[in-house]
Amino acid sequence: MKKLYFLPFLAFIFFASCQPKGGGNTTVGEYFAPVDSGVQVAGVKMVTIQTPAGKFKVWTKRFGNNPRIKVLLLHGGPAFTHEYLECFESFFPKEGFEMIEYDQLGSYYSDQPRDSSLWTTPRFVEEVEQVRQALKLDSSNFYLLGNSWGGLLAMEYALKYQKNLKGLIISNMMASIPAYEKYNLVLRSQMRKSLVDSLMNYEAKGQYKDTTYQRLIFSEFYNKHLCRLPEWPEPVNRAFKHLNEEIYVMMQGPSEFKTGGRLLHWDISKRLGEITVPTLMVGAKYDSMDPKYMEWMSKQVKNGKSLYCPNGSHLCFWDDQEVFMKGVIGFIKDVDEGK
Repeated sequence: MKKLYFLPFLAFIFFASCQPKGGGNTTVGEYFAPVDSGVQVAGVKMVTIQTPAGKFKVWTKRFGNNPRIKVLLLHGGPAFTHEYLECFESFFPKEGFEMIEYDQLGSYYSDQPRDSSLWTTPRFVEEVEQVRQALKLDSSNFYLLGNSWGGLLAMEYALKYQKNLKGLIISNMMASIPAYEKYNLVLRSQMRKSLVDSLMNYEAKGQYKDTTYQRLIFSEFYNKHLCRLPEWPEPVNRAFKHLNEEIYVMMQGPSEFKTGGRLLHWDISKRLGEITVPTLMVGAKYDSMDPKYMEWMSKQVKNGKSLYCPNGSHLCFWDDQEVFMKGVIGFIKDVDEGK
């Protein structure tokens, strides 16, 4: 008879003590409780946004419910998807962090209007603000984490709306496209001359979609500086399949080596001092973004910290996952605790 009472008692103790590590007094039941009434849709919410070209819907997905820590993820591209950030699902929920995945307008799971006037940085900033309002995030709990173009967007958002933020995380994005281009030339100079000559030959002819050019870019650049895992994770490959190339080229340019879109002259390096919210700058040894520049950025903002991933590249949350996640999670907890 003792065993019959002993096991339920242990279960009670276990579940009563299972509180998310970053969530104060939030219990497991509260963390996983439905946020919206009605039919449950696994946290997916299509958020309506107003633009100069009319109303559209963008895709979001919420994991958990934590009134103190809510992290909105901004994917790169422009016009990639949330999919390559899905690895955060293996880390943030078990820490008790509420996290929201989000496909920006034009990306695969959101509406994809063809109006080219929509693809500007200021318009995307207003979109993020409307998403924040719709999801009821505020300065008591709102952490914004952006990678690559998402980091650019996060910095621009902070410059206009940091009053709404509790913490900012910039992953692998320099504060200047001209500086980024300059560093890419350094990386390119380290390649063998015959390869550089071949790339330049294709680029001179505008043959960026040529299969040989694409193969060289992937094997000689992406595999060294984008993601260094011997086999790319399925979510990363899936995001590449879902890239909206039209928007990407319009804003970024035809390739990593040939920035030529609307972001060509983007540079906020002299405005970093305006960012006063607690900020973490993440750099990686093999990244296409200069890790020393990322460290410098952490010293320009008013309340900055730096995280260096010694084995990572542009997607260091995949190829230097332990260092990245430990550092980012630690930063969020420190901000939450007022450190």
